[in-house]
Amino acid sequence: MSMDTTNSFLNHVDLQHKDCSIFVAGHNGMVGSSIVKNLKSHGFNKIITADRANLNLLNQTHVLDFFSDNKIDQIYIAAARVGGIYANSTYPADFIYENLMIEANLIHAAHVYDIDRLMFLGSSCIYPRNTSQPMKENQLLTGELEKTNQAYAISKIAGIELCRNYNNQFSRDFRCVMPTNLYGRNDNFHSENSHVIPGLISRFYEAKKNNYNKIKIWGTGEAYREFLHVQDLAQACIFLMNLSKEKFYPSLKSLYPFVNLGSGFEIRIKDLVDMISKVSNFNGDLIFDITKPDGPKRKLLDNSVMNKFGWKPKISLQDGIRDTYEWYSNNQTSVRNKK
Repeated sequence: MSMDTTNSFLNHVDLQHKDCSIFVAGHNGMVGSSIVKNLKSHGFNKIITADRANLNLLNQTHVLDFFSDNKIDQIYIAAARVGGIYANSTYPADFIYENLMIEANLIHAAHVYDIDRLMFLGSSCIYPRNTSQPMKENQLLTGELEKTNQAYAISKIAGIELCRNYNNQFSRDFRCVMPTNLYGRNDNFHSENSHVIPGLISRFYEAKKNNYNKIKIWGTGEAYREFLHVQDLAQACIFLMNLSKEKFYPSLKSLYPFVNLGSGFEIRIKDLVDMISKVSNFNGDLIFDITKPDGPKRKLLDNSVMNKFGWKPKISLQDGIRDTYEWYSNNQTSVRNKK
């Protein structure tokens, strides 16, 4: 299946500076690899990457040395430790420590080496557990966080705060985007440590391949979630990075330099499970384990700022899931190596 990822809204920004050097941190991950692919498709050819063997993002000295050795004009921070409810609940110390270190080292290094333009990718989990829907940017820090991913959320809030204060104190142009739940090719498809869509895709694939007659699903299935294909995210990030300061900052709805990035469509988990079941042609029983947590009942982002900019996602949830399932089915070797 061919996935058309060209968004006409990119024609409305001036993609100048195509000769600038762009460092994409986390280029092997789902988000980072998609950003690299889309940057290249728009003519950005000076893209800098480094894998874990060559750059330890948890080590400040290593990061500063890397920046000293490379001329960098822009940075996309797509590197992060991520996972679903199980992973966040089981390894909270790992999640908060690693994410704090990655973002602090990269943001500070950008300042030290006088890099003015940076984009930090956060998460919609920054918002309070019990808050009005859809969630607006000015609802940040207005209530208690969801307990199952609080450590991760706090690390992402800290990243936003870092960007805000480097902007205020040093007149930097460090921007942040808070995407909804992401999915797509090159995701983490671990059956327990992944997010909901890749986790379900891997389980339905294994069930179909091994002729299982039932699949167990975490939670009641009654919670609603919003999803965005990673290709839409990548296009939006490039768009936002290239907006002028005069367009970006006056449109913000809070004191913090970030905007929401969602699809504007939410789906009940039971209906999502049914959609993936049909895509995989699984005909067995679906058993919902109500002893497992659902997380927040709803997590829908207010996307009005991005809509005002003229941005809308192109890939429907059904098309995106079909493409992701087909990619997963055809790339078992690379998926197993990633796990």
